[in-house]
Amino acid sequence: MLVTWKYRPRDTFLQRLDPRARILYLACVTLAVTVSQVWDFRLLLPVCLISLALYFTGRLPWKDVRRAWTLILLFITLILGLNALLSGRGGPMAVLDEAQQTIIYQSGALVVPVTGWALRLTLTVERVWFAAAQMVRILSMVALAIPIPYTIDPSMYGVTFRRMGLPDKAAQTIDLAFRFVPTLGRDFALTMDAQRARGYELEQLRVGPIERLRRLAPLIVPVVMSAIVSGEDVVDAMDLRAFGTRPRTWLRAGWLRFRPADYALLGLGVALMVGFVTISLMGYGDFWVPEFMYRLFQ
Repeated sequence: MLVTWKYRPRDTFLQRLDPRARILYLACVTLAVTVSQVWDFRLLLPVCLISLALYFTGRLPWKDVRRAWTLILLFITLILGLNALLSGRGGPMAVLDEAQQTIIYQSGALVVPVTGWALRLTLTVERVWFAAAQMVRILSMVALAIPIPYTIDPSMYGVTFRRMGLPDKAAQTIDLAFRFVPTLGRDFALTMDAQRARGYELEQLRVGPIERLRRLAPLIVPVVMSAIVSGEDVVDAMDLRAFGTRPRTWLRAGWLRFRPADYALLGLGVALMVGFVTISLMGYGDFWVPEFMYRLFQ
C-alpha cells in the first residue's frame, strides 16, 4: 500500500493557492536565479525573502520538516558554502582570480603525501560574499520546494500535473514518485521493528560507522524486495484498469481553478524570470561586494 508525506489540511494562505500556481512559480524562480546568471546579492535577497514569506504562510510545524531542513542546510553548508569559500568554482571571474581579491585569512601550505600537492586555504572578501549569494540563491528555491509534499493533498499530485499539460502517463508517474519515498520509509521502519522483535540490535551497539552500515544489510534486502513487489502490484493494478489505452478522466479535475491570488503569484514569477533574464542580457547583475567589506579588511 502506498503512503504519503505528513500532509495535514490547514486553512492557510499557502494551501489555498492552486498547486499549479505554486509549482509554476517555483519553476520561474529556479530559472530566474540559475539560468540568468545574476550574481548581485541585492537582487537575489528579495527573491529569497519572498520565498521565505510564502513558506511561513504554510505554518508548518518544525517537527514535520526538521529532517528535510537539516539535510538541506547541511548540503548547502558543506557543499556550496565550502566550495565557494575554498575555491569559488562556478563563480564569476572576480571570485576565481585570486590576484585581485582582498585576503581575509591565508593559511600555510599543506603538502599532500605521495602526490606532492600543496593546498592552501585562502579566505577572501569576494569568496565570502560569493558563498552568501550562493546560499541565498539555493534558499530561494528550497523554501518553495520543501512545503510542497506537506501542504498539497496527495490525491492532487496526478491531476495537478495533468492539468499543467503533461500526458496521463507522465502525470501518474510523478504521482507515484511522490509517494515512493515515504512508502520506502514506512517499509524500512516496519522491517526494523520486526528485526528488533527477533532480538536484532542496532542502535545500542558500540561499533564504528562501517560496522553499523554492515549490520544494515538484514534491513536493506527485505526493504528492496518489498519495494520491487509493491511496484509490480501497482503495475498489475494499472494494467487491469487498462491505464494508458486511452485518455482518462481525473476525479478532482474540477477542484483546480485559478483565483486572483494564483494569478498574482504567477505574474510575480513571470516578472522575476523575465526581469532577471533581461538584466543579465543587458550586462547588469554582475557580482557585487559592499564597500564596507573592503574597508573592514584593508
